[in-house]
Amino acid sequence: MAGRVEGRVAVITGGCSGIGLATARRLAGEGAKIIIGDVDDARGPEVAAAVDGTYVHTDVTDKDQVDALFATAQQRYGSVDIAFNNAGISPPEDDSILDTDLEAWRRVQDVNLTSVYLCCKAALPYMLEQGRGSIINTASFVAVMGAATSQISYSASKGGVLSMSRELGVQFARQGVRVNALCPGPVNTPLLQELFASDPERAARRLVHVPMGRFAEPEEMANAVLFLASDESSFITASTFLVDGGISGAYVTPL
Repeated sequence: MAGRVEGRVAVITGGCSGIGLATARRLAGEGAKIIIGDVDDARGPEVAAAVDGTYVHTDVTDKDQVDALFATAQQRYGSVDIAFNNAGISPPEDDSILDTDLEAWRRVQDVNLTSVYLCCKAALPYMLEQGRGSIINTASFVAVMGAATSQISYSASKGGVLSMSRELGVQFARQGVRVNALCPGPVNTPLLQELFASDPERAARRLVHVPMGRFAEPEEMANAVLFLASDESSFITASTFLVDGGISGAYVTPL
């Protein structure tokens, strides 16, 4: 079924690679108008042009830049219908709580959690005025269970994204705005590929816990975002939307 988000305006952070890029392509293919917020100025304009969209340089930790991103969507296309707040990092220095220093902790919290707060805060006034909107925040399966490999600030930040998404989903449900947390399992993105290159043993420890025996592809996450953005999910809000290959349901994974 084509045109599932026909004519809607979608703002996507972290849209130049990985899940964000796959989602920009998927939503554009279903008729959405795309605004990509990212800091990759080398690729951004080209990526946006490929989906007939708009690129806006956006440091998602900067309130003024985030506000400008959503204002651009409203001014250029007339609405803000979908906000996929997806930008995030998982740096190698974020490890065990015993080894992760305060600077690394704060950086991950700023990019992964504070940015989602800023994006929701910027998107909601437009959606409330319209009386409709869908916000999808990228959390993680580690928001609902302990990670097999320690990444203390990442795990804490994604738990915060999940909790915030639930609260906003409840708060604004009767005003026509749905807010859900997408909780991916490990996904074959540049972040994960970098982990494989720098620490293959650590990456392999992740794969052994996936019942399906493989990592997800970005396009599989994009399909989930499309569903949450479309009217097909009209009775879904404040949800923990797990797309994790069965990790959260597994007790023992066969090797």
